Parts: sequence; structure tokens; C-alpha cells
Amino acid sequence: MMAANTFDAMFSGVIGREYQLLKLICPSATEMSRLVGVEVGEYCRLKSNPQSIVELGGGTGITTLSILSADERSLVLSVDNEPAMQNQAKQSLETWVDSGRLAFSSDDALSALKQLEGDSVDIVASAYTLHNFETGYRRQVINEIFRVLKSGGQFINGDRYALDEISVHTRNTQKEVAGYFKVLTEIDRLDLLEQWVIHLFNDESENHIMRESIALQQMIEAGFERIQFKLRHEVNALLTATK
Repeated sequence: MMAANTFDAMFSGVIGREYQLLKLICPSATEMSRLVGVEVGEYCRLKSNPQSIVELGGGTGITTLSILSADERSLVLSVDNEPAMQNQAKQSLETWVDSGRLAFSSDDALSALKQLEGDSVDIVASAYTLHNFETGYRRQVINEIFRVLKSGGQFINGDRYALDEISVHTRNTQKEVAGYFKVLTEIDRLDLLEQWVIHLFNDESENHIMRESIALQQMIEAGFERIQFKLRHEVNALLTATK
């Protein structure tokens, strides 16, 4: 298990400014990336063979690096259809690409999954990706994740799971926004403040918000078992589920 201080030191060296800025703005996001890696490591530790892993929404590579660091044998396909972010990940993680452990797909999540054979993947992992999807598209992605996973395979997701108790969720979100204002005004990055607040409106919109009970029901309908919200911090939670 990679401790938080080790994680910070390693990621500051590899990802550099991208990691430091995200940790400053939204420390819960970098912690969820770390915890996704921890879960991947725990799963892989019990297996004798290298595991095949698909990461959805690789972004600039923070969660990708966490997954790669969790097990030195695993093979990772990182999926992201945002070229600027993926190009940063390719540059930062070139060592793992050269070693044959990391490949990239520039397709959207659903298209990438549909191209994979059924029962062919050991782990599908992601952090802060599924909550960005429109609800109907997200349901299709969940079904495809189940299809591509091998029997006994695991879905690991660190993400924004809105609480069913709306008043509590609203207070948590307000606290989150207040944190954005405090941090980003202090470093005079009103451009980033604008981007984060606008994005949050999208996250909280009726056709995007990932309410916990609805998300759980979608997982059950897809066929997943042993679904657990293992950790929660305000609007953020770590979910694991098994095929």
C-alpha cells in the first residue's frame, strides 16, 4: 500500500505541476486516485498472473500512475478522448509506455469498451470520470464494463457520488465551492475558479448527477455483486463491485 506521503513525493516528481495544482484545488481528488491504486494493488496481490486493467478517463495521468504503481506486473489501457490531457499523460508516463505496460486509447469510454472482447479484462478502474457522463450514457458504460470484465473481475471507481439526502449533499457541495474560492483567489487564478464552478454546475445538473441509490441500482441491474461504498468523504466515495 502506497502511503499518502510517498504518493505525494512520487507524483510530484512524475506528474509535477499537474499533480500539485489538483492537490491544492481538490485534495479529495488526489486522495481518491491514491485509493483506486490501493484497491488495484490489493486485487492484484492475490493473483499469480499479470492482470489486464482498463482505466476510464485517464486525463493527465494521475490515476494512471497510481494504478501502474500498485502492481509492477499489470498491463494498463488508459482511455480518454480529450487530446490535450492525454498528450500530457503520454509525455509524463513515457517510461511505462516504453516498458510495454501502458497503452492509450483516444476513444470515448463507451466506444473503447465496445471494441473489447467480452470476459477479457480483470479490472476496470476510474477516478472522477463517470460523474461527467449523461445518465443514459453512463448506464450503457456500466453495462459494457460488466460485459468486458472476466468472471470475478472488479470495477473500482473513486468518484462524486451524490448523497440521497439532498440537503446534506447541498451543504457538502457549498463547502466544496467555498474551498475553490479560498484556494484559487489566494493564488490569483480566477480563470481556474471560473472553469471549476462552471464544471460543477454540469456535475450537479439533473441529467448528470450520480445519486448514490440510483448508481447502486444501475450496478445491480447490470449484474454486479458485492457492491460496496468502501469510503466516503462528503461528496466523494470509493466504490468496488465484482462480476
